[in-house]
Amino acid sequence: MPAVRWGTGAGAVVVLVATGVWAMWPGQVDARLWSEVRPVIEARLAAENRGTGYGGTVPALEAHWFCRAEALDLDDRGGEVRAGVNTLCVEYGVRDGSLVECGAGQVPQVLRLARTADGGYRVVAREEAPDGAGNARWTKDHFGRVGSAALGRPMSAAALESAARTRFGLPANAPVGDC
Repeated sequence: MPAVRWGTGAGAVVVLVATGVWAMWPGQVDARLWSEVRPVIEARLAAENRGTGYGGTVPALEAHWFCRAEALDLDDRGGEVRAGVNTLCVEYGVRDGSLVECGAGQVPQVLRLARTADGGYRVVAREEAPDGAGNARWTKDHFGRVGSAALGRPMSAAALESAARTRFGLPANAPVGDC
């Protein structure tokens, strides 16, 4: 009889743990909505970074920021979208006909977007994790424990390098050097 009770208790624990993981797992992302808001988010990120990196202080580099975002959660509520994203922005320039990386940053962010009159979206608010002591707490509060773990994975810069090569008219296999 005690083995049956122990088995029932263990089964209940497994169900509770599975339910907790399911509740904390990042939400499913609506691919159609993401395809609408992603370009707006990435354009805003690039615009906000303009002039902030080392490359911007050296006009000869013709430096430009390239950004990409990965959706962790996306919530549409009556025309306002909350997008929890992991972002990667890299500043590239050109020196002696070669692509150079002048700065980079990967940052979790929460953006709120509103629908515009023409059916598009515009960013109305943006929050990012603070540097230092408050970073872990902010990230956990905004993305949960499981979502926070997803933020620890490095994002690939391959698509950004490709876009930079295209913008600067460089061959697709041009190497990337340091600024």
